[in-house]
Amino acid sequence: MLPNAFIEKPKKPTEAELSVALGPAKALWDQLLAGLADEHNLTFQEWNSYSRKAGWSLRIKRRERNILYLSPCHGGFLVSVALGDKAVQVARESGLPQSAIKIINQAKRYAEGTAVRIEMKKPKDVEIAKQLAAIKLAN
Repeated sequence: MLPNAFIEKPKKPTEAELSVALGPAKALWDQLLAGLADEHNLTFQEWNSYSRKAGWSLRIKRRERNILYLSPCHGGFLVSVALGDKAVQVARESGLPQSAIKIINQAKRYAEGTAVRIEMKKPKDVEIAKQLAAIKLAN
């Protein structure tokens, strides 16, 4: 997994810092945020850092419910989602690419759900993230 680009940073990243860190992946970042807003009305965004060692992530929420986390890295970013048991089963049967199903099957299970983390590298990865958001919202 890619390391967070904003480890040891005391303040949330500015748009300029985010663009520099993400590089060409900034287009995928923007595409994902726009798609989540258009397709699922997910417009609430909140920067969060649990510790300086963890870095910063952008939390996408619907009301009080966390849907996705976007963690900026140098040259890319990670999308994380916690899926409950029902959502995991739906994801396995959803027609997601086998590479995504493999990530789900190998993901660690916590009390909050199965922690799925996917690196965003290509436009098709953005579609996977949007599908996972839809599954999380429905389950």
